[in-house]
Amino acid sequence: MKQFAELIRTIDGTNKTTLKVAALTEYFKTATDEDKLWTIAILSHRRPKRPVNTTLMREWATEISGIPLWLFEESYHIVGDLAETIALILPTTNESSEKSLSQIIQELIELRKKEDSEKKAYLQENWLKLNYYERFVFNKIMTGGFRIGVSQKLMTRALSQATDIDQDVLAHKLMGSWTGENTTFKELVYEDNEVAMRGKPYPFYLAYAVENEVSDLGDVTQWSAEHKWDGIRSQTIIRAGEIFVWSRGEELVTDKYPEFQKFLDVIPDGTVIDGEILPYKNGQILNFNDLQTRIGRKTVGKKLLLDVPVVIVAYDLLEWQGKDIRELPFQERRALLDKLVLDSNEKANLIESDSMFPLLISETMSFTTWEDIAKERERSADRRSEGLMLKRKDSPYLVGRKKGDWWKWKVDPFTIDAVLTYAMRGHGRRANLYTDYTFGLWQDGELVTFAKAYSGLTDAEFRKVDAWIKKNTLQRFGPVRSVTPHHVFEIAFEGIAPSKRHKSGVATRFPRIIRWRTDKPIGEANTLDDLKALIPTDGTFLKEE
Repeated sequence: MKQFAELIRTIDGTNKTTLKVAALTEYFKTATDEDKLWTIAILSHRRPKRPVNTTLMREWATEISGIPLWLFEESYHIVGDLAETIALILPTTNESSEKSLSQIIQELIELRKKEDSEKKAYLQENWLKLNYYERFVFNKIMTGGFRIGVSQKLMTRALSQATDIDQDVLAHKLMGSWTGENTTFKELVYEDNEVAMRGKPYPFYLAYAVENEVSDLGDVTQWSAEHKWDGIRSQTIIRAGEIFVWSRGEELVTDKYPEFQKFLDVIPDGTVIDGEILPYKNGQILNFNDLQTRIGRKTVGKKLLLDVPVVIVAYDLLEWQGKDIRELPFQERRALLDKLVLDSNEKANLIESDSMFPLLISETMSFTTWEDIAKERERSADRRSEGLMLKRKDSPYLVGRKKGDWWKWKVDPFTIDAVLTYAMRGHGRRANLYTDYTFGLWQDGELVTFAKAYSGLTDAEFRKVDAWIKKNTLQRFGPVRSVTPHHVFEIAFEGIAPSKRHKSGVATRFPRIIRWRTDKPIGEANTLDDLKALIPTDGTFLKEE
């Protein structure tokens, strides 16, 4: 545990990637295989399930520290991190623990089955045997909030340097549903387990946003364009008579989409499709808010299947006839994919002609001028897409985010001028400032809230708004303050749709602050009707094979 805590201290104490990679590489060369396995698991968000809820952790930490719970909560709100707050308030100790990381993890796994009294005794005993930073790391493992500036890509680079295994090969090995409980370091890193590989996805290829003029990409005839769909990025795998559906977040979501079981009847083994899961009904794409009704559901009932059917909109083929074809040029992969989708739909229609087959193709487009591509991009809102994807026709399918061959050219965001109505303190370095805001729009002379945002202002602007909020609070609701309607902010968002879950009747995607409209009085802020007018019309735009 000491070695792992020291690693986290080193990584957390620098912004330099080279130093982080060096620290991780040295750790992977010297730690035990058991500790290396759990380090990979923790840094790739595969920590064991939490054995104790955070409410009990708060209570037991305040008890051993001798401070009231209200003081702990005030301190937590300022510190902004539960693991750090607990580590700070616990009394110092001269004791030490020689437990390894893997031993601690195993004890936490076994702790899940025990009574609260035993859990309390275990936590308090171990808190008093760890120094501050070891406690901090111990608490991070407990709470699951391990965000310390180490991406999986960076960790994989270090592991590659420590093992002399190609980084892209390791990236593939680390994909899938493995945990520290069902494998070993040797099996995960050095061996190719046939059963484990059967449902393993490939690392996703991610695009960069177009940064300058799109024409800077060169000869337009060398590029393929298609719409960027607003759904769930996924890989659909057909191997050994089984289907596996993975989200980009490496979550196995096969059971959430029973419609895709139809693929087993018509798609041959050894096929991996990269695409987007979209809600689709009566020849139309539904909005992302509809798809959210299926996300997170443990079971999908018949009514939900009827109300929000889904499809895979395919745009790349990664494996064909059991062979990894990612090195083939994009246009060759797409030719194979186009034929696969066409053949699959024809076979499915012969089997069940009165039911739609849930596999569509995302149409690729070629243009002779960048101006024509720009015109197509302008049609994105009506087509329920976020803009365009631009892919070089001869590009291979790479690993991770790489510049050069794939670009996303998103449409300009929607914007609306709204009034600040509520505020909460932020987190981390902004924990002592009110930086999380709720905004409202006018409806019948009243302000109706519709969105929350906490990014987009400079530090100086946040401090200025914070000072004003503290002097203009109308009411307090726990950590939330309602404020005098006075300030107008321009809010940007990526998507908009009707919603029964929100009082305003509208849901926005990724709202954020664009600017503080100090030039505008609240009477000139937009209305709720202005916002609803931005909801795009429906359009049929997928090519059904």
